[in-house]
Amino acid sequence: MLVVTADDLGLSDGVCRAVHRAHVDGIVTSTSLLAVGRAFDTAAAMLRSTPTLELGAHLALVGEDPPLLSAREIPTLVVAGGGFPLSYRTVVARGLAGRIDPDDVHRELSAQLDRVIGLGLPVTHLDTHQHTHLWPVVARVVTELAVARGVPAVRLPGSRRRGPVGAGVNLLAGRLARGLATADLSTTDDYAGLDESLSMDLPAFDRALAAIAGRPGTSAEVNLHPGEAGDPEAPRFAWASHWAAELALATDPRAAALVRQHGFRLGGFRDLAQGDA
Repeated sequence: MLVVTADDLGLSDGVCRAVHRAHVDGIVTSTSLLAVGRAFDTAAAMLRSTPTLELGAHLALVGEDPPLLSAREIPTLVVAGGGFPLSYRTVVARGLAGRIDPDDVHRELSAQLDRVIGLGLPVTHLDTHQHTHLWPVVARVVTELAVARGVPAVRLPGSRRRGPVGAGVNLLAGRLARGLATADLSTTDDYAGLDESLSMDLPAFDRALAAIAGRPGTSAEVNLHPGEAGDPEAPRFAWASHWAAELALATDPRAAALVRQHGFRLGGFRDLAQGDA
């Protein structure tokens, strides 16, 4: 079973439209909503009219959009001006220096998750913007929130890169996996999307599926970042140039054919909770 998740729902109106199209006309089965995104209300309306699209919370400690709470409430999570740092690298550096207060993380991510839950729609999974929940302080909070709010699944990122980056990701992923198992939370058996972030074209998708299709009954997640070409919000994001390409992939009939060719069927996080791989 393959879960194809469109991240960053709520980032812009164009991203919301792209995610909807990637689901209705393509292979996307799940999406992750940014509570801090400018287009949160647009996303909410789309989700209410599209009940077949699974909803997760895309919890953010980095990025161009500001936190829900004030800098005074979460001082160890913000930079000058009260915004989030742009990159996960700042989270890692502060974590290594012991400069992230877990209570700050809990306050901000609680507020974000509660905003998503407040839509009154089933929330099937949690993940994080730029995969910051690989970092142990964030991982603990995300795990605790999933249990406390009754969210049954959490993304487990991984890497197939050789070298220190891939080794570091997988070391942290192993620790996260043990925490999720202890908390009795579901996750997929395999994953792709971190290594291919914002470069997931058809050949990369084929390679990713080939790498994760080795075992019968395997469940896996692939995450994408679909968006529209010419989105007026795109200049705010250095990585927006890849949005349209990932929408094209998601809606390409050849991508659906590859899913079948590699022995997967499309599904969602609900299937994990039901033990259906």
